[in-house]
Amino acid sequence: MSPEPGPWTDLDRPPLAVASLRSALLAPAGPLARLEVLPEVGSTNAELVRRAAADPDGWPAPALLTTDSQVAGRGRLGRTWEAPPRSGVALSLLLRPTAPPSTWSWLPLLAGVAVTGVLRDLAGLPAELKWPNDVLVEGRKACGLLVEVLPPAAGTAAPAGVVVGVGVNTTTRREELDAGGLDGATSLRLEGAATTDRDVLVRALVRALLGEVGRFEGAGGSAQRSGLAARTAEVCSTLGREVSVALPGGGVLRGTAEGLDDDGRLLVRGSDAGGGGGGVTAVGAGDVVHVR
Repeated sequence: MSPEPGPWTDLDRPPLAVASLRSALLAPAGPLARLEVLPEVGSTNAELVRRAAADPDGWPAPALLTTDSQVAGRGRLGRTWEAPPRSGVALSLLLRPTAPPSTWSWLPLLAGVAVTGVLRDLAGLPAELKWPNDVLVEGRKACGLLVEVLPPAAGTAAPAGVVVGVGVNTTTRREELDAGGLDGATSLRLEGAATTDRDVLVRALVRALLGEVGRFEGAGGSAQRSGLAARTAEVCSTLGREVSVALPGGGVLRGTAEGLDDDGRLLVRGSDAGGGGGGVTAVGAGDVVHVR
């Protein structure tokens, strides 16, 4: 009789080295105030939001929750997906930004800039950001991002913080992506990445995210003064493209993505108004398709 599958059954997908991660990332040697690694969880974002809301004093920021197996991953617009255990990085980072909440609309783009940098510099891939929260390699999705705002604590009006979720496909095979409902996706292994080591990637992603947050906070939440707006424009492949945007309230906006406004919204010049090419619409949320 074959033994039951375990974390070491597939040596190409070892479990996270918890002790090593804690040594590298937890204070005082590292930047995190708390780190939890779960063997399995439905959604790292949902779990961290729940824990941080229930016990805010027990979850000082920055704090990280990650897992070897995320069985009910969540994305924007209520999308869900599945991936085999230990085939990717699934992490959620709790932040309590000092920048004004009015500037937090930049946080999904901030996360995208950080992740894109890691995939370029560490994995050696030509990663690009698709507005507002997908990271692509050669037009295929390698990473998804989800930023969720924590509700205000009792007796307060301001949000209690944010949770930044990052999901990177590392060693997922083509047939696994298709079976998990990840159409049009890819993985670092499929793209020939220089590394698919999840321990290395978790460390690099945490430090890159917190580095971007530090620059953003240091500039008082100004995307211009912190350089975030310029870095976003440099890595965002949506800009300058013909796009089709499915708007949350219904309807589709078609046109050219001309830039970003001061809140990080996508500026789309409509293509169906005739004359000078139509007016410009600032899109704060929507499902964007790059038109080939």
